[in-house]
Amino acid sequence: MFSIIIPTWNNLALLQLCVRSLRENSAFDHQIIIHVNDGSDGSLAWVREQGITHTASPNNIGICLAVNEAAMYATQDYILYLNDDMYCCPGWDTALVNKLKQLDTDLFMLSGTMIQPGDGHNPCVIERQYGTDANNFDEAKLLAELPDLHKSDWIGATWPPTLVSKRWWFKVGGYSSEFSPGMSSDNDFSMKLWDAGCRIFLGVGDSLVYHFQRKSTGKVKKNNGGRQFLNKWGMRQSVFDRFYLRRGEVAQGLKLEEPEDTAKLRWEMLRSRIKRALG
Repeated sequence: MFSIIIPTWNNLALLQLCVRSLRENSAFDHQIIIHVNDGSDGSLAWVREQGITHTASPNNIGICLAVNEAAMYATQDYILYLNDDMYCCPGWDTALVNKLKQLDTDLFMLSGTMIQPGDGHNPCVIERQYGTDANNFDEAKLLAELPDLHKSDWIGATWPPTLVSKRWWFKVGGYSSEFSPGMSSDNDFSMKLWDAGCRIFLGVGDSLVYHFQRKSTGKVKKNNGGRQFLNKWGMRQSVFDRFYLRRGEVAQGLKLEEPEDTAKLRWEMLRSRIKRALG
């Protein structure tokens, strides 16, 4: 059904948990493709032993190049980008497939909904604590409480797990390598889809994954993604998130309306142009 691409960077225990969740908790037979960065922790050897389709690089090449290389091996009509620090809950893929059946276009971005510890400021997630790493993950508690975890569909999908059609992945050029190693690359990919005419950016409330958070981004030297996004698109990514994607609002339908031409939006766009001009 999906070609699931997973970039990994020396997170063997979490990668094993992620793959096990896909194998045990998926209703459909998906293709799994892993890009192994470095692999000195044994992850490359394990992926080979498992017979999983994979690509590899001797060093960490970042998310953008990794997912693009893995996507070249996709055999299905849909590509799902998943982080290696995510555990897919039972029913995760059925919910996405059911939503796909409601669409009349292949130009869309769907996202699963993350369960993760939080600080109360992310309207797109369900805030629960079931562990911070593979060795203290309380899988039994998560599965027992799963029927009580509910969230409405929300708009503004950007973050993994994200599902797009393979045709449009390649039409917009996948993830932009200039954002390597990956900060703001998700926002840029969404903006490329928006620029191509996509107006379906939908978070599916009953497609649930547990997210351990920042197990790779916390150890990488970050690019200045916010500045790069501004220079490329002429607006701050916060403006795109707030006025275009309206991330986190409860979905009232499948498609987003065009941003309303308000004084506030015009002011924020002016601020963006000034900031870009001042460097």
